[in-house]
Amino acid sequence: MLRKAREAAGLHIAALAVALKVPVKKLEALETDRFDLLPDTVFVRALASSVCRTLKIDPNPILENLPHNAAPRLKTDESGINTPFRATGDVSGLPFWEQLSKPVVLAVLLLLVGVVVLVFFPFAEHIKADNAPKSATADLPPVVLAPVTPPVLIEPPAVVPTPTPALPSNLMEPVAQVPHAPALAASAVAIAPAASASVAALKPTPGAASSGAMVVLKARASSWVEVVDASGAVQVRKIMAEGEVIGASGAMPLSIVLGRADSMEVQVRGKLFDLTRVAKDNVARFEVK
Repeated sequence: MLRKAREAAGLHIAALAVALKVPVKKLEALETDRFDLLPDTVFVRALASSVCRTLKIDPNPILENLPHNAAPRLKTDESGINTPFRATGDVSGLPFWEQLSKPVVLAVLLLLVGVVVLVFFPFAEHIKADNAPKSATADLPPVVLAPVTPPVLIEPPAVVPTPTPALPSNLMEPVAQVPHAPALAASAVAIAPAASASVAALKPTPGAASSGAMVVLKARASSWVEVVDASGAVQVRKIMAEGEVIGASGAMPLSIVLGRADSMEVQVRGKLFDLTRVAKDNVARFEVK
């Protein structure tokens, strides 16, 4: 019936296969009633309905001649759906050691071991403490310390000075007379003026220090002094001690700085210089031209 309808419509089987997007062999099996070459009854009836729709004919007469859907039959024997995966006497598929190597099994075993340790470890420690022998120090008898007596200081016997026998009067006399006593006194008198003369020579004299100097500085107390000439040469730069006298000369003008103006005395060309006019905060800075 499908072939006659297709030929009446003037449609080639290949063109029909292209329109339905199915192989030509399946259309030929449908037209020749070779349903065994098709997947199942549902596919046969659906393909026939699609052909009728394409040829624009009534599908009911054709579907009535096609086989109907067969109800699925469940097998109850060993090859059916109730067939067990393994027989009752079969050994489990995985060996024991392979089952232990699974992460889940290992985690469970570690958890069990941890629980056992937490439960029995305090109990074992308590039993060990009860069964432990007492320390050796507990069995020793108590030591009684004897009272310590304070040390007794023994004073040494007093030394009684024994009287020394008096020597004879002839042994008390001097052995010999010291000769030349007047000569020694004379020499001592001669040494004393010489020593005083040398000490006097060591003391600085203002006249010797100021001879030929343009400026003479005398310190009544320790003070910082700096004298620089016009060429920049430092003539004096030091801390003068109390009573020290220094003379300074150089290329004019001389720049002079005194750290403690109230402790210094300055003579310029032999005349006393007034420091109060140039001192500020007890520091005197001035030039000598």
